[in-house]
Amino acid sequence: MSASGSKLVIIAALIGNSLIAVTKFIAAMITGSSAMLSEGIHSLVDCGNQGLLLYGMKRAAKPADEEFPFGHGKEVYFWSFVVAILIFAVGAGVSLYEGFERLRHPGEITNVMVNYIVLGLAIVFEGVCWVLALREFTRAKGKWGFVEAVKKSKDPSIFVVVFEDSAAMLGLVVALAGVMAGHLFGITWADGLASVLIGVILAGTAIWLAFETKSLLIGEAADPELVQGIRTLVATSPEVTMVNEVLTMHMGPDFVLANLSVDFRDNLTAHELENAVAGMDQRIRKDFPWVKRVFIEAESWVRPSAALEE
Repeated sequence: MSASGSKLVIIAALIGNSLIAVTKFIAAMITGSSAMLSEGIHSLVDCGNQGLLLYGMKRAAKPADEEFPFGHGKEVYFWSFVVAILIFAVGAGVSLYEGFERLRHPGEITNVMVNYIVLGLAIVFEGVCWVLALREFTRAKGKWGFVEAVKKSKDPSIFVVVFEDSAAMLGLVVALAGVMAGHLFGITWADGLASVLIGVILAGTAIWLAFETKSLLIGEAADPELVQGIRTLVATSPEVTMVNEVLTMHMGPDFVLANLSVDFRDNLTAHELENAVAGMDQRIRKDFPWVKRVFIEAESWVRPSAALEE
């Protein structure tokens, strides 16, 4: 998944949600709809989230320095996790509070046609953003299924936007149903229920996002295919008798740190060992461009439990 594609999708979503948020708040002020107010807060939170994602991508692109020798790639993971927290705390919290208040004190919605117009326009605008995000995500996921692609993805920026836009589309449908129930059938508490349901949708989205970004934030290994590829490449070197461990960690969406424990032939000279390690480093970086740093330890394999017993 290209960084430029991710950035374009996020910018498009930011512009769309900014326009939608303004129209929703105006409609909420005119009509007094609780569901519309919740939707306005939802869009406003989405705007802040997309701003944080863009900031995280900018910070992640900073080069390595003395304080952060492996770069700042994990910034995008941190800010994606912050986005999940904001969706839960602000979006879901306010929507649930507003919904329960309206359920306790139901009231009629005035100027209902304003809500219909705004919700219709919001569905169109949000739908365009959702299609753009889904198209980029589909292009990047390749042969993987949707859930599998989310679990395997090391770049949360796109699937965060897909989740947000999907929740937004579902929230708009719920808000429209609440407004129609109040307008057509006189169910005054339907607007409050719609607001509560929107809060539940946002809470569920936030929990899923937090779960998916947590492992990346604390240090997730590279895909098993990449790990196995590195192991096979090193094992075929004539100087190697055994590849003990291949430990990897994503330091960013396109930055993998690899640490290898390798048992070399005992008759190698220091110079031959040095050349062998340098050659492995070059081949790994060439065949697996995401692997930016490689550390190779020359050692005979000792089981961790045996080492502890000693």
